[in-house]
Amino acid sequence: MEQYEPDRLSAAQRAAVRRSFANGRASLTRRSLLRASAGGALAAGGLGTLSACGIPAAGQTQGGVSAEDHSAKEKTVNFSNWTEYMDVDDSGKHHPTLDQFAKRTGIKVKYSEDINDNNEFFGKIKPQLAAGQDTGRDLIVLTDWLAARLIRLGWVQKLDPSNLPHAYANLSAQFRSPDWDPGRAYSYVWQGISTVIAYNKKALDGVEVKSVSDLLDNPRLKGRVGFLSEMRDSIGMTLLDMGKDPADFTADDYDAAIARLQKAVDKGQIRRFTGNDYTSDLTSGDFAACVAWAGDVVQLKADSPDIDFLIPDSGYVTSTDNLLIPNKARHKTNAERLIDYYYEPKPAAELAAYINYVCPVDGVKAELEKIDKDAANNPLIIPDKAMAAKSHAFRSLSSKEETEFEAKFAKLTGA
Repeated sequence: MEQYEPDRLSAAQRAAVRRSFANGRASLTRRSLLRASAGGALAAGGLGTLSACGIPAAGQTQGGVSAEDHSAKEKTVNFSNWTEYMDVDDSGKHHPTLDQFAKRTGIKVKYSEDINDNNEFFGKIKPQLAAGQDTGRDLIVLTDWLAARLIRLGWVQKLDPSNLPHAYANLSAQFRSPDWDPGRAYSYVWQGISTVIAYNKKALDGVEVKSVSDLLDNPRLKGRVGFLSEMRDSIGMTLLDMGKDPADFTADDYDAAIARLQKAVDKGQIRRFTGNDYTSDLTSGDFAACVAWAGDVVQLKADSPDIDFLIPDSGYVTSTDNLLIPNKARHKTNAERLIDYYYEPKPAAELAAYINYVCPVDGVKAELEKIDKDAANNPLIIPDKAMAAKSHAFRSLSSKEETEFEAKFAKLTGA
């Protein structure tokens, strides 16, 4: 095994090494679990399966149910998040940014890494939310598609802007007004996730890749191309390559994208559709190029000089993980203060240096440069204006669309 010399690595590289040794490259990461939950459950049974389990279909109801706020007397906030999604000190026992928040405010954060996938966590909190009861959590992190669902169900509380001055001022423009929460009345971004094209320079052996069309059509890449098993990413990138906007497409556009990918499957161009396990295919050279998640690419680049990425001229797909306050949370104001804290540039920079996802906070670059100049200049962590302009969100789907679209994608991928 290669020996690493920590003193010669950047902060972001040290973080990547710690995660690599702790989990192993072949293990499922937080991102792969998240993505698998988004596609797998829906592909298996559609939204009807959720309704059959007692989860009502998303309606048009908006506006959560508040509870008596005990923040003034109870200096605590219960925060549920995904694993590997918070900065950790060298001992592995403390979260520096959370400790700094507690020291400054006197509010103790009870931090739990108890979210393993979206649907599983939804199953945990659904009975209480449906019954109008406290979940025992003041702050949760959910992916955009499920955050949208909870907002439509009326199961999260509307945020008080007076408690969120930094969040309001510093949220990056590209994340300000998703169609499922215009103006961010109910949610703020925890981190952004960019879908890009990654490649192995050695495996490409001189083949030029600039677009999704190159992945699908270049015969020299036959059998050495990967796409993601998450529908929104693979279809979204294909739609962009076809000149369609993932934020505004029709059912016919979707079917055309499916047909384009099916053609590549039939001729053996696409080796397979994967979750996070594309990382091993890419580093081994089994994939010369693939559709990938930027957070993984940052870590892979730290381990291998052959791995790199590109943003197609047509653009790329962006999704988000989001902070929400469930109905009946006891400490709403404390939770809002914690949200706002992570929109201050200094704690946002400390978090970004460790976890390597897209930071949603404007003004963070100067602070991040003090910690890790490479991370600060990495457009996968701090998108520049040109990259931000190329980002496109996948539009919200109706329950009917989600069921139909996931079924078609499952047939394509053989899921």
